[in-house]
Amino acid sequence: MPVATLVGIDQGSTAIPGAMKAAVYHGVNDVRLEDVPVPEIGRGEVLIRVHACGICGTDLKKIATGSHSAPRIFGHETAGTIVAVGEGVSKFKVGDRVLVFHHIPCRECYYCQHKVFAQCPTYKKVGVTAGYEPSGGGFSEYVRVMDWIVERGGVVKLPDNVSYELATFVEPVNTCIKGIETLALKPGETVLVIGQGPIGMILAFLAQRAGARVITSDLFPQRLTIGQRLGLQNGVEASKTDLVQHMLSLTEGRGADASILAVAVNGLIKTAMDAVRPGGRILLFAQTQHGEAVIDPAAVCADEKSLLGSYSASVDLQQESVDFVFSREMDLEQLISHRFSLEESVEALQLAARPQPDSLKIMIQPGRAREGQAK
Repeated sequence: MPVATLVGIDQGSTAIPGAMKAAVYHGVNDVRLEDVPVPEIGRGEVLIRVHACGICGTDLKKIATGSHSAPRIFGHETAGTIVAVGEGVSKFKVGDRVLVFHHIPCRECYYCQHKVFAQCPTYKKVGVTAGYEPSGGGFSEYVRVMDWIVERGGVVKLPDNVSYELATFVEPVNTCIKGIETLALKPGETVLVIGQGPIGMILAFLAQRAGARVITSDLFPQRLTIGQRLGLQNGVEASKTDLVQHMLSLTEGRGADASILAVAVNGLIKTAMDAVRPGGRILLFAQTQHGEAVIDPAAVCADEKSLLGSYSASVDLQQESVDFVFSREMDLEQLISHRFSLEESVEALQLAARPQPDSLKIMIQPGRAREGQAK
């Protein structure tokens, strides 16, 4: 059945099919390109034709661990064009170019009042879907954006000079800005950022922007070279350098003022803690899977090191993240190493799950095969 059969939905001149392609998750490391119904929208909702969706590490973890029920359609770093609006939608129209946040908090509960938005029960619900259990849905041709996302500012219009793929960085940049704020950096502090994937580079750039002296590390020297082009000059090849000793040598034997662990390797928590001076801070940014890890309790108690965490985005930082991305203060498009059509989405996810020296941000563009690279 075609979408947009409800009263009050404006399809304009856009033809919306009844079925679409999507990368459907069926279990552990099992994602298949399938035909699924285009989602129908209701009052207060919008339908977006996806032009670009970045692959995020959290989606890869869910696919690799089978932590979520199946079937689902993942993908939440999404930008595209509105092709249908539900009754009562007044802020958007067919043809608007937009990005969408898949989580928006209620702003009223205990957690929202204490600015811990990611723990809000409403925030924990996903408000964007391509069908099945709402899971973002960006690895598909169309996504349905639910009413509370539309009403509470989760849809953002794009200026004409902002490409769809650049817009997909707004949500991940928001999470990074939140992490840097959590770390409460002071100008002149020395910060070690472990891991120079796209998120690690954004975190390092933002830490440097806050006035810190930033040291980056990665196993792949190619990533450190890309970081240099973004202004991150103090790169360390982790396979050849003892990070702890290196940080001690740079700080008169004290250690860094702060460290950021931007890779999901629990074995590096000790390195991140050991590289920091007594009284310093350690930010865990990629440890999103519950489980056990080895931590020296005396480093927290006797050495007074603060172990911090930051997860997901903050609605309070939404405008700042939009401004940062749209202004091109950081050349984020340099982080895109691969672009795949939706038909190639399984290959794209496999590459993202097994990073190579030359792979950074991997983008799925559902319209790529149909109409060439989307703006």
